[in-house]
Amino acid sequence: MEAFDVISVILGLSALCIGGYFIVTGGVSLAKKLRISSMIIGLTVVAYGTSTPELAAAILAAFNSHTELIFGNIIGSNISNVGMVIGVSAIFAPLLMSKVTINKWIPIMIGVSLLVIGMSYDGEISQIDGLILIAALITFTIYTIKTVNKQRTTENKSTDNESVEGELFLSRYRIQTYPKALGLVGFGIVLLFLGGHFTVDGAVAIAESVGLSQLVIGVVIVGIGTSLPELITSVIAITKKQTDIGVGNIVGSNIYNILLIFGVASAMVGIPISEDAFSNYYIMIAFSLVLFIGFRGYIPRPIGIGLAIAFVIYLGSLLV
Repeated sequence: MEAFDVISVILGLSALCIGGYFIVTGGVSLAKKLRISSMIIGLTVVAYGTSTPELAAAILAAFNSHTELIFGNIIGSNISNVGMVIGVSAIFAPLLMSKVTINKWIPIMIGVSLLVIGMSYDGEISQIDGLILIAALITFTIYTIKTVNKQRTTENKSTDNESVEGELFLSRYRIQTYPKALGLVGFGIVLLFLGGHFTVDGAVAIAESVGLSQLVIGVVIVGIGTSLPELITSVIAITKKQTDIGVGNIVGSNIYNILLIFGVASAMVGIPISEDAFSNYYIMIAFSLVLFIGFRGYIPRPIGIGLAIAFVIYLGSLLV
């Protein structure tokens, strides 16, 4: 393993994270200027934006037919989001969860996970499967927007609270002028392209030099690295006492990772699924099911510690 490959991955992941942040910042500015509600922005612009690093890496990997890396990136990111991001965040402070997150968004997250597992039993997530996932993504986005709009019109008190929470959460994004906002989005896209190129090339070279599969490298390096935007977003939400928004961001990101990234990547090139890959699927489901412990409205510190330890054990099992 050459030092250049390690540097390439570090620079690539940094560019992916910065590019994703620029896209979210510019997108939030444009959405605010168009007078789109804060909650809609959070469910669309922020949710899509924080998934752009994974998407960029997956597209670059698809162009080079590194399908194992795509799988490892997506599954690794989803496991990292729960085990690392929620686990570590809950250690710092118990994470509050709203009823809608527990009763609606978490079941949807598990549902789309089971959907892609079902698609994989024939040994491949085909291009047709990818188009189905993209259609499901469009349906889910429309559903979330309609759900929020319905809540805003029928629950004025809740709407006020949600509006305040959304404004607090989005306050870290400075509202730019139209040219600056468009410039941030454009520059972010360039960084994503460059970051994806360096990350994928470096990760593949590392995998070949140390004798690990691209799937393992995808989970350990790319999956964790591209989860950093979610970790940063959740930590910021916790510092602003908006812990449910932080959890909601993770759940939403996991849904978008499967529908958006699996959908786009598999629509470009069918993704073969080996029998060994299913163990990672089941671990992803197991981590997701732990979130149902929040049925009382929060994820306590002991659960956060357990998630973090389980995540470390999972990584260790991959590397042994």
